[in-house]
Amino acid sequence: MGPGELRDVLTDLKRDGHPDLLVGLSRSDDAAVYRISDEVAIVETVDFFPPIVDDPYTYGAIAAANAMSDVYAMGGQVLFALNVAGFPRDFPKEVIIQIFSGGAEKVVEAGGVVAGGHTVVDNEPKYGLCVTGRVPPGRIFIKGGLRPGDRLFLSKPLGTGVIATAAKEDACGPEVLAGAVRSMLRLNRAGAEVAQELDVHGATDITGFGLLGHAAEMVEASGAGLLIHASKLPLLEGALALAEKGHWSGGMKRNRRHLESTLGAKGQLLIDTALSSALVNLLFESETSGGLLFPVAPERADQVIESFGKRGEPCWEIGEVSAEPTIRVA
Repeated sequence: MGPGELRDVLTDLKRDGHPDLLVGLSRSDDAAVYRISDEVAIVETVDFFPPIVDDPYTYGAIAAANAMSDVYAMGGQVLFALNVAGFPRDFPKEVIIQIFSGGAEKVVEAGGVVAGGHTVVDNEPKYGLCVTGRVPPGRIFIKGGLRPGDRLFLSKPLGTGVIATAAKEDACGPEVLAGAVRSMLRLNRAGAEVAQELDVHGATDITGFGLLGHAAEMVEASGAGLLIHASKLPLLEGALALAEKGHWSGGMKRNRRHLESTLGAKGQLLIDTALSSALVNLLFESETSGGLLFPVAPERADQVIESFGKRGEPCWEIGEVSAEPTIRVA
């Protein structure tokens, strides 16, 4: 579902009303958080989707990485997961085994374990995880954590959505697709660890609503704004060329319509008209297993790239937090 439709559906359900439910439906965030004690809170999330690559093992691993990302976006550690799946009745068992194996091994990489699950018969294959994690109640990353003056970082390049769409249309070279797969398989575990070390107060992961959609949720929750420098945005190899050829998912169009009718209508979405339409659309495009978007206090910003580097992973500074509640891309 697009962001607008999802908000409409959930309107009447936003009645949390429990003192130990620290994050629930009353505010838009990446996962639910429930306090068990003064030291421990449980992070809970679920995510699944149809195949986006042909190889079943890789599909399972990407779906698992994507599902666990919401735990990391809350600053948590993965404990265990349950498979959530639907397959046609005559779907080959050896293919199902490969999907489950890819997911299970990615959970092990995260330090967790697959403990069970549930399957149904479905005409279209679907797979993902219900993930349980833990986080200290006082160290939860929320979308409302933007503070004016903070510097803004992104832990993965953009472009998985347009590349996956082009691949489905047989319009994507193998090297370009392989680069997107490597990005989607990379866990956001390192990002969550670095953010905890640097006392980050907020974060989100970039998935179905695209960079601007998830950034808008942070702006709305924080009352602060974002200035995003287009020239600093990391893009997967081949993503911009495919964008220029128009390989957009339906998600990009839904995301753009929603943001233009909400933030845009209020004058809170300001995009430099000199930027190419292909690049602008990439910022609205849905991502799968995208990176963490998080602000860091300016005095600690220089440590971010260094801390990621020590873990053998990249990260990019892409902007800063402003006082005015707008998103400006320049």
